[in-house]
Amino acid sequence: MSLVDSVTKAFVPIHREGWPFIAIALAATLIIGWFVEPLFWIGLFLTGWVCYFFRDPQRVTPVQDGLVISPADGIVSQVGPCRPPAELDLGAEPMMRISVFMNVFNCHVNRAPVSGRIARVAYKPGKFINAELDKASEDNERNGLVIEHGDVRIGVVQIAGLVARRIVCFVREGETINAGERFGLIRFGSRLDIYMPMGTVPKVALGQTMIAGETVLADLSAAPGSGQPLTRVN
Repeated sequence: MSLVDSVTKAFVPIHREGWPFIAIALAATLIIGWFVEPLFWIGLFLTGWVCYFFRDPQRVTPVQDGLVISPADGIVSQVGPCRPPAELDLGAEPMMRISVFMNVFNCHVNRAPVSGRIARVAYKPGKFINAELDKASEDNERNGLVIEHGDVRIGVVQIAGLVARRIVCFVREGETINAGERFGLIRFGSRLDIYMPMGTVPKVALGQTMIAGETVLADLSAAPGSGQPLTRVN
């Protein structure tokens, strides 16, 4: 491996959604720094932070049938039964929910928890309260997906936070997605809720650190009443 290749591989790629923000931060830094030199160095630091925020590292996703993978980097903030949002059309009965809170230092690229067909994409405007609070699932701006394979339906909801003001979704209804594939992004602090069939046994605990596309949340093939085990779509 050449020196150039070694240096290139040492840098984490930046998601395309971040380039406009990086350009704005850099331009503001150069303009303000021209008049006030100390502010140039502060702006340069903030521009570096914006680059860091929009990083998009490669992930290696487990391929075992039935696994539910974390869709987000962050900390597990909620685990337990909860009724899914009405707009997902997953019924009124509680499902097993795992919430992953992302602070402003986490990678914010979201990845599919399972492979399957996207049966529903539902956006709902709302407030911007602290995403760590349980009521954020009902009150905050959010965008939900329902991914189905056979009889199994999994809900994953992007929830805006106190700082976040923009939820980005890259997929549409009817498309097929693989576990670990990128499906969206939330800018500057937020949370994701994952809804699984009741009876699913979580493999994570409150406060545990998640890695999007890699950390296993649950195994649906072992869940009573989960229906047909999920398989990876090629």
